[in-house]
Amino acid sequence: MQAHSTSASQRPLQRSAVAIARWFDASTGSQEAIDDERIDWLRVLPFIGMHAACLGVIRVGFSWIAFLVALTLYAVRMFALTGFYHRYFSHKAFKTSRTVQFVFALIGTACVQRGPLWWAAHHRDHHRHADTEQDIHSPLHRGFFWSHMGWFLTPRGFRTRWNAIPDLHRYGELRWLDRYDILVPALLAIGLFLLGRWIAHAHPGTGTSGAQMLIWGFFISTVVLFHATVTINSLAHRFGTRRFETRDNSRNNWLLAVLTFGEGWHNNHHHFPGAARQGFRWWEVDFTYYVLRAMAVCGLVWDLKPIPAQLVRRPREA
Repeated sequence: MQAHSTSASQRPLQRSAVAIARWFDASTGSQEAIDDERIDWLRVLPFIGMHAACLGVIRVGFSWIAFLVALTLYAVRMFALTGFYHRYFSHKAFKTSRTVQFVFALIGTACVQRGPLWWAAHHRDHHRHADTEQDIHSPLHRGFFWSHMGWFLTPRGFRTRWNAIPDLHRYGELRWLDRYDILVPALLAIGLFLLGRWIAHAHPGTGTSGAQMLIWGFFISTVVLFHATVTINSLAHRFGTRRFETRDNSRNNWLLAVLTFGEGWHNNHHHFPGAARQGFRWWEVDFTYYVLRAMAVCGLVWDLKPIPAQLVRRPREA
């Protein structure tokens, strides 16, 4: 009886140790409670800390160079998410080399939105079950907070469904990025701090510092990037126009399209997910597609899947 009692008392400690270990290695421990939808507060402490760190701006202040670095990192990483995590890994909307695939998977991992395999598996499940009760982040069933970020913080949200991505699982380097998804963001944060220290020493007139570059370049840029990305879950299934009668509640929203480099044309996307372009009309700005076209000219990507002509000719304007 005493041994059983001791074992029971140790379980919370063991679970805590596993949660902390998973900060560094997502594969740590068994897959118990993988369908648990309660927020795992211990495991998501780094996510909470990342938001809290943004308050450091009160102390480090503002400089144009730190702001421009933050803006540049937002743009580069947003493209990695929209162009590669989404249109390439999730939907195979174009082809590329294994080297380019890895480079943009690496940049995407720096977004702190987990690895490319996790991202693609969840997104494919979203399209398979869009706005049904099986859709883990539909705002129609669980509300704004859950669809925006709550689902992301649960054991079920952390789970990668490997059978959804058999085409990607064979790449060892992608599995490695998924397993150690904290490594690239940590290196980016350290690099930004050291960059700020060097600028402060070499060009003191800029008014920047290591701490300021870290706060603006990493924490603020990453938090804004995260919340801009997940508005496609929480807002693009609520607000906007419906050109096509899809089986879900996806909407086209021009403001979200600007913030997410074209992802806001979400009703278009759900009507034909396989296209490399999500802005079906010339006035529907799709920065991601423009960059992909430029990369195609350079031979870095190819076979961009077009929008079938018959889909463009038969819209239903809301």
